[in-house]
Amino acid sequence: MTKQDLADAVNVLRLVANAIRELGSVPSGHLYSEVSGMMSLDTYNGIIRTLCGTGLIKESGHLLTWVG
Repeated sequence: MTKQDLADAVNVLRLVANAIRELGSVPSGHLYSEVSGMMSLDTYNGIIRTLCGTGLIKESGHLLTWVG
């Protein structure tokens, strides 16, 4: 992985986090439908796991909620 690959991954993670933050909460499927042209479902699920793991969001059922 190059520095640019890492920077791109962080930017995508930031994009998803900011979308959830701005919306407050959003069904995960709706959010994925908006970003599906930019990433695979596996990548999206990894981002959601990462954001949940950091405590920035919580997932209840399929609802993503910004915790910050």
